[in-house]
Amino acid sequence: MRDIQSFVCGDWVGPDSSARGVFDAVDGSQIGVAGSLGFDRAAMVDYAKSVGGPALRAMTFHERAKMLKALALSLSEQKDALYEASYATGATLKDHMIDVDGGIGTMLVIASKGRREMPNAHVYVDGQVEQLSRSGQFVGQHICTPKLGVAVHINAFNFPVWGMLEKMAPALLAGMPVIVKPATATCQVTELAFQMIIASGLLPAGAVQLITGDLGKLLDHLGGQDVVSFTGSETIGRHLRTHPALIRNAVHFMAEQDSLNASVLGVDVTVGSAEFDLFVKEVHREITVKAGQKCTAVRRVMVPDHLLDSVQAALIERLANTPIGNPRHPDTRMGALVSLSQRRDVLEKAAQIGAEAECVFGEGDMPVVIDADAEKGAFVAPRLFRCETPDQAKAVHDIEAFGPVSTLMGYRDAGHASQLLNRGQGSLVASVFTADAGFARDMVLGSAAYHGRLYFNNATSAKESTGHGSPMPHLVHGGPGRAGGGEELGGVRGVMSYMQRTAIQGTPDILSEITQRYVPNATPTPTPDHPFRRSYHQLTLGEQLVTPEREITIEDIETFAHFTGDTFYAHMDAEAAKRNPFFPDRVAHGYLLLSFAAGLFVDPDEGPVLANTGLDELRFMKPVTAGEKIHVALTVMAKTPRTDTYGEVRWHVRILNQDDEIAAEYQLLTMNAFEHSGAR
Repeated sequence: MRDIQSFVCGDWVGPDSSARGVFDAVDGSQIGVAGSLGFDRAAMVDYAKSVGGPALRAMTFHERAKMLKALALSLSEQKDALYEASYATGATLKDHMIDVDGGIGTMLVIASKGRREMPNAHVYVDGQVEQLSRSGQFVGQHICTPKLGVAVHINAFNFPVWGMLEKMAPALLAGMPVIVKPATATCQVTELAFQMIIASGLLPAGAVQLITGDLGKLLDHLGGQDVVSFTGSETIGRHLRTHPALIRNAVHFMAEQDSLNASVLGVDVTVGSAEFDLFVKEVHREITVKAGQKCTAVRRVMVPDHLLDSVQAALIERLANTPIGNPRHPDTRMGALVSLSQRRDVLEKAAQIGAEAECVFGEGDMPVVIDADAEKGAFVAPRLFRCETPDQAKAVHDIEAFGPVSTLMGYRDAGHASQLLNRGQGSLVASVFTADAGFARDMVLGSAAYHGRLYFNNATSAKESTGHGSPMPHLVHGGPGRAGGGEELGGVRGVMSYMQRTAIQGTPDILSEITQRYVPNATPTPTPDHPFRRSYHQLTLGEQLVTPEREITIEDIETFAHFTGDTFYAHMDAEAAKRNPFFPDRVAHGYLLLSFAAGLFVDPDEGPVLANTGLDELRFMKPVTAGEKIHVALTVMAKTPRTDTYGEVRWHVRILNQDDEIAAEYQLLTMNAFEHSGAR
């Protein structure tokens, strides 16, 4: 037995007399004790805000992203120790990998999103510049900056590593320090991962703190710049949401709560089809993985009425062949629940469901288990219920037994299936197994508003699909109503939960300085040399090249038309062009203008420009006819390092006619070397 510690204001603090026991889920033995009410929660908040926050905010998004990547790789090197510690939670090796590898993988994705989709700067630009005046000298822009508070993460017992890392990564990337409060039942695993984080030395002081045991009076010390993110039961979520300090100070509160997630078998599916087999396999997996202790687990199984018996038989066959026991044993496929108290809760909830649904598998005595004592360990057999009257039933749509418990029910058509889905009053995920795109669309229109994620699978996507129960860091994780109404993950979208969106207004010059991104109509700086001869680091924001003019001739237009095959009438038929409301006469191809523009501003010699990687936001704004002239204003708009040797330069390009009217406008992307030593 050992003391499970907290990390408070830069020091490890052991438990005191208020500590609670932490127990092995497999044999019931006590692992240790966790908890202390003796340390100062207010001091933790102040330490995070005064030490951790400034250190994180001094870093750019890219610097924080690199930090997260290094931390994830460091944890990955030590994950075997996390696997070993996780056996005491009742989970199998496969379960550990979902938790540990999934958490590390999530941190890596968030880090990658930070490098690729966020600037190497302190301000995140959100959306487009809004022109608020006729001349363009008064503009608006949305930006996001880190909140100047602390993020408090209250996590569930089922994923002691993933639950911590999936919240920590977006917060740290945003520049916000974190206080982690894991569930006591599995806090020894979180503490071990946290020890690894601190020992890595990769995070600045105050960036992260840990409370094992009771939260204490921490929430009393939070204000309007702070964020609380909770994962757990609907009951506790409701209690936290109404905390006086959170209400009084308008603290941003996010909740990911238990929900009655469902899986639907499409009306197009037949027994023996690929979709039928996929459905049965995935439902079985969602019932048994982590012993059903997943916030995304399938609690309701909905199938066309005529397939009820077939699905029931197929599920029972799989459940009956799922060995339960010591998660260390190689034959075990489902381990224990997290604790004896959790087993009592699951059995109580299952009994309530059983009052209006028939238990068709799993009812009765303790299960036969491998290499363990079923009484001492928190073991329970999977339970499958069948509800013949889902329209009249209440418990099957209201009560979640947070374990290997699910209810089978029939439906008539897509509309009826949607109605049953929505009876759950909001879930994290619903899955639909169908090859019928029309049925899938009907399900979206009928029920998307009630779910945070809709997962569709069939024979085409099966080999590459990520699964019903796997939230992906690229997509939002959360759900409306009963599921808590919160949103996590979603790539950069998740980072925004820890930032303040602010509208700024002013001149293009002021907005350019704030955002470190050239805003059109800001005062440019004439380039001292051709910009394509200047290395990445030599280029400055707002640096501009204005090219000489080039006349567009009728021969240019016709040659381009015949050379490319683009003989559209607006370029070749004067009378037809004049009948078009957009054109005064035969006009130059838009892509001819782009080609000639490149010819005007490109420097041909070997230099620091390595490659043209694309165009963004191309708009053709005023047609150019034969006899008119064009020139180009090429301006350095933004710079983003991509590797240790080169970075991306975003150029603002305007193609202007002889009257300085904008014919076309776009953003050119190039990769530019930090240094260039090639011959000229």
